[in-house]
Amino acid sequence: MANTAHAHAAEPAGETRRDFLLYTATGVAAVGGAMMVWPLIDSMNPAADTLSLSTTEVNVAGVAEGSRVVVMWRGTPVFVAHRTAAEIEAAEKVNISELRDPQKDEARVQKPEFLIVSGVCTHLGCVPLGSKATDPKGEFGGWFCPCHGSQYDTSGRIRLGPAPKNLEVPPYKFTGDTTVLIG
Repeated sequence: MANTAHAHAAEPAGETRRDFLLYTATGVAAVGGAMMVWPLIDSMNPAADTLSLSTTEVNVAGVAEGSRVVVMWRGTPVFVAHRTAAEIEAAEKVNISELRDPQKDEARVQKPEFLIVSGVCTHLGCVPLGSKATDPKGEFGGWFCPCHGSQYDTSGRIRLGPAPKNLEVPPYKFTGDTTVLIG
């Protein structure tokens, strides 16, 4: 006969001390893992100085007709051109079916006399020349990227060279007759 005095009683049904320890250890590990990963995820957010530059206000009253200025927005240059009537007319007369990235001039401006485009070449991210009076402007009177020879017209559209797209038009709005908010 078996000795029944030393037999262990069956464990009660339901949760045991071992289950409690398992759940607690799993919870602590999950929280610890999240705390380790959070700094990595947080480091992917934009820097505070970049966020503070999310909009730029520009007074275009000082930009003489036929001249261009460069302003900074989010750490990149933005070209602001006060176009002449001849430049506007030339930009509007272009046959858009001949363009690599077809866009009408009217779709790229809010006021025809002011063109506002990103100052970053769409080929390799260079900064095209053409904002200073002495800069080469290319065959089309716009901007010229000397790195690989991309040429843009007075509407910032790619006309010649390896760039695949037009100069980007950043989000902007006129908040007054001569005040522009970029961003």
